[in-house]
Amino acid sequence: MKTIATRKLWKQIFWLGPFLVTAGLTVGLISGFRGVVPLVLLIPGVALVAAWIIIEGQRNNWLGQRSTQAGTNALLATLAVLAMLGLINFIGARYHLRTDLTETQLFSLAPQSRQLVRNLKQPVKIWIFDVNQNPIDRDLLENYRRQSSKFEYEYVDPQAKPGLAKQFGVKEAGEVYLETNQQRKLVQVVNQSERLSEIRLTNRLQQITSGTSVKAYFLQGHGESQLTAGENSISQAAKALSDKSFTTEPLNLAQISEVPPDANVIVVAGPKRALFDTEVKALQNYLNRGGNALLMIDPDTDPKLDPLLDEWGVKLDTRLAVDVAGSEALGPAVPIVTEYGKHPITKDFGNGISFYRLARPVDTTPVNNIQATPLLLTRPYPSTWAESDQKSEKLEFNEGKDRKGPLTLGVALTKKLSTPTPTSGESRLVVIGNSDFTTDGLFQQQLNGDVFLNSVSWLSQQDQQALSIRPKEQKNRRVNLSVAQTLLLRWSALFILPFVGFIGAGLLWWQRR
Repeated sequence: MKTIATRKLWKQIFWLGPFLVTAGLTVGLISGFRGVVPLVLLIPGVALVAAWIIIEGQRNNWLGQRSTQAGTNALLATLAVLAMLGLINFIGARYHLRTDLTETQLFSLAPQSRQLVRNLKQPVKIWIFDVNQNPIDRDLLENYRRQSSKFEYEYVDPQAKPGLAKQFGVKEAGEVYLETNQQRKLVQVVNQSERLSEIRLTNRLQQITSGTSVKAYFLQGHGESQLTAGENSISQAAKALSDKSFTTEPLNLAQISEVPPDANVIVVAGPKRALFDTEVKALQNYLNRGGNALLMIDPDTDPKLDPLLDEWGVKLDTRLAVDVAGSEALGPAVPIVTEYGKHPITKDFGNGISFYRLARPVDTTPVNNIQATPLLLTRPYPSTWAESDQKSEKLEFNEGKDRKGPLTLGVALTKKLSTPTPTSGESRLVVIGNSDFTTDGLFQQQLNGDVFLNSVSWLSQQDQQALSIRPKEQKNRRVNLSVAQTLLLRWSALFILPFVGFIGAGLLWWQRR
């Protein structure tokens, strides 16, 4: 009787073990296993369960039975598999490994975005005032967050937190703000038709973290391309610079004696008429004191910049660059460039395409304290050459008059200053034998815009800014079939292919019969 009573008491005590284990796990999951309460519950619970298993095993000798051993092996194998799966999930949660196999790296950040976020020196946070959390936007923000622990984002319901929405000045749902160091800037407004843009987010991030204003002046008064929308304008290029935190203004050196002291870059975009000597002298003085300039000079023009170019060892060829193996749609007068020099401006271009309608070659000669790097290189002869007879309707290479390719259409130069300024120790110059590639319509084609934007960014000497290809947008890959093609595809799937299969099977049967 005493043995039976002891067994019943031990059985009742055993049920306390699973209860304590369950309670300990529940409290631990809720509290994140912080504190001693989960341990106080788990340790005695596990001890009671283990003691019951040992005592019952000795009493019934079921631990030595074959069925018990087989069950134990199965249990251990199951626990081993669960442990491996848990370890894999733990490693996967801590160390991210993602591969983007899309053509344009659609689901990956551009090099510009990655470098900018990884170099963050202070925390930044993205606030999205919207009830709905779009999964595409969240994926983009997660890509940013993976690059740096200093990047955070949060979705906020403006109705649930009106005070916070009022602090940011939210006017409508979907507004996205960037905040860092008590500074706030509106990125964009997202809705069903417009999702969060990497281009805008990266540009706003670069603008608010740099803390400096970069000014680019565009020379005017000699037939240069205009900054406002219209024929032969570069309004898209000017807007792209504004999106990258640049301030753009026109500059007429005929009205003032020198370049403004706040100019970071001077852009001379396709002058049709000659500059005054005083204007050329003002540009020379600006470069000699650490300034930077982008000169885009078209063929059949002479802006009288030779004194400046000679000082830098640059010579503009009067011949026209032709590409007879280029695009049939563009024509031979539009050289296509797929080879670029090793330079920060073009370091991420790879074999991308840029093209230059009516361009002239640019040559350089060695000059002390000046380093020249070719940027834009055409294909070699016989695909390209410099044509001297631009009026002839028949394109052919004439030995002695024309010049064999490859041709250099753009060059970047740096000049060490004998007396460095407090902000710079060198001057920078980019010369391109074409300005048409920056005009509206062509600016957004292929890498044309990247050549311009990266040139101005490099010239501004804001080298902490990331220079790379702009973030890629999704391409339309739809296959549009005509009515005849649709019918052919349908009949092939329903009748032609099955009929061919039956014929093949019948012939195989006939041979084996």
